[in-house]
Amino acid sequence: MISIIVATDKNNLIGKDNDLPWRIPADLAYFKQVTQGNTIVMGRKTYESIGKPLPNRRNIVLSRQDYHADGCETFHSIEEVVNMDEEGKELFIIGGAHIFKEALPFADYLYLTFIDEEFEGDTYFPEVNEKDWDLISSEKGIKDEKNPYDYYFKKYKRIGLLEK
Repeated sequence: MISIIVATDKNNLIGKDNDLPWRIPADLAYFKQVTQGNTIVMGRKTYESIGKPLPNRRNIVLSRQDYHADGCETFHSIEEVVNMDEEGKELFIIGGAHIFKEALPFADYLYLTFIDEEFEGDTYFPEVNEKDWDLISSEKGIKDEKNPYDYYFKKYKRIGLLEK
């Protein structure tokens, strides 16, 4: 099962200068809770912005070049990744923009943190055809001093996907 997990603002913005344009600790906690124990797949630039493998997950870096990162495996194409047998585990695509675009046609689920705000940045999530997806859950996050924006945790399932 292939899932994309991403946070976007109102304009599908996902990044600025190879970093997140916002700080929402509740979203980081959600990301950790959802992805732990599973495989995460990221592009080289995303890996370098994180700076280390994320614990309690199988970390895969997708790069066209020969690339080595301690604690990670390197794959060279999205097709290699989607053809892995993960024995019932969820495989999460965590970015960046180019990897999201390549993975979107293969994704079964989309975990979207929607931030009801507009930010400045330079990197965007690709357009999604809403006709291809069913919203299966939506939870409003709690805005407070630490999480200063309105945000929602939404989960979409690709229409026509049969449960395994």
